[in-house]
Amino acid sequence: MSTKHTMQDTDLFTRPAAITEVALAAALDGADLPEHLLEAARWSVLGGGKRLRPALVILSCEAVGGRTDHAVHAAVALELIHCFSLVHDDLPALDNDELRRGRPTLHIKAGEPMAILAGDLLISMAFQQLMDSPMDVATKCSLVSELAGGTSSMVIGQVYDTLGGLPDDLEPHQQLQLVHRNKTGALLRAACRMGAFCGMADAGWSQCLSEYGEAVGLMFQVVDDLLDVTQTTEHLGKAAGKDEEMGKITFPGLLGIEESRRVVMELEQQAIRALEPLGPAADPLRDLGRFMAIRTK
Repeated sequence: MSTKHTMQDTDLFTRPAAITEVALAAALDGADLPEHLLEAARWSVLGGGKRLRPALVILSCEAVGGRTDHAVHAAVALELIHCFSLVHDDLPALDNDELRRGRPTLHIKAGEPMAILAGDLLISMAFQQLMDSPMDVATKCSLVSELAGGTSSMVIGQVYDTLGGLPDDLEPHQQLQLVHRNKTGALLRAACRMGAFCGMADAGWSQCLSEYGEAVGLMFQVVDDLLDVTQTTEHLGKAAGKDEEMGKITFPGLLGIEESRRVVMELEQQAIRALEPLGPAADPLRDLGRFMAIRTK
């Protein structure tokens, strides 16, 4: 049976994270890995973080009446892909970051070769998680396809963000949305859709969660852009001001801080409206969307 929640549930955000943390540790410890590779993987995966993507998977599954345990493998798979992306993004060839989640990035701790290989490992482990899930074959295929598509879109967004190649016929604001909807939004949308698959949702409810994921996915990155220019490195646990330093297009840089905040409010409202057909069962997702709009790190 799925777990019921109320608006007053103080464990709303911590419960999915705790479930995922245990499952991530078990997945890594159960893998047949050399000790130094295991240590690198544990450093990159178990080093804290919001666990937002797993939360979206689990809460989306529960919102359509699905069982929590049916969503855990998909939640772990999403987080492994996210962690792989962070490890590789932090490398000197890309963002060249030395701090992640308040501690040294993996290539600083273990060297660039190990960081590259550990990131590669997390990709294969992610898809193995989906194949090991308790879902039927058809659902597993849907999950694999969704995760593969979301991962490819994330890579495309990263290419646009760091190497350019954006379509010339788009206005700057459209180009920025294209970057963010791919780089960050694709995996958040995939998380919601994968939760719908795990909950065996019908087409209508799956569409609701897709629209919600689309809105919160873009909103998350707009908030990230704002935090990069309004918060300190110490508060964020990663380097602040990097976007401007690297000459990246951002919402505050293009629209200004106040207009960017207005965009966040508009996307939050879109996300909440998308959940209306799901009724009270989607209250945890509504709360999560509101939290994402006002987060400070």
